[in-house]
Amino acid sequence: MKGERSAPKNDLKERSFEFAKRIVLLCQKLEQSSGVARTISNQLLRSGTSIGANIEEANGSQSKADFTAKMYISCKEARETNYWLRLLIETEMIPKKQLTNLLDESSQLIAILTSVVKKSSQPSPQ
Repeated sequence: MKGERSAPKNDLKERSFEFAKRIVLLCQKLEQSSGVARTISNQLLRSGTSIGANIEEANGSQSKADFTAKMYISCKEARETNYWLRLLIETEMIPKKQLTNLLDESSQLIAILTSVVKKSSQPSPQ
C-alpha cells in the first residue's frame, strides 16, 4: 500500500525500479527529437536503468565484496544519470520544472547508495 514502508533493501529496489520507469518515459519523449537530444537520451537510458539493475545484481551477490562492487557501480550510474538530467535542464532541452522530481530522486539515490557502499566496505566485526 502507498503509505506503508517496506524494509530498506526492498524500498531501494522499488525506488530504483520506479526511477527507471520514469527515465524510460522521459527517454521515449526525447527519442521523438533528433540529433543531440536523441544521443543524450541513449546515455540517460543506459545509466538511469542500470541503477536498479545493479541493485538487483548486488542482492544476488556471492560475497560481501561482490555486493559492495555492484552497489558502487549502481552509485556511479546514479551520478551519471544526475549529470545527464542536469545537462538537459541547463541546455533547456527539457524545462527544469519537468525534471525537478527526477533530479531530486537521483540525488537521494546517490546519497542512499553512497551510504550503503560505505557501510558495506567496513570490515565485519570479529
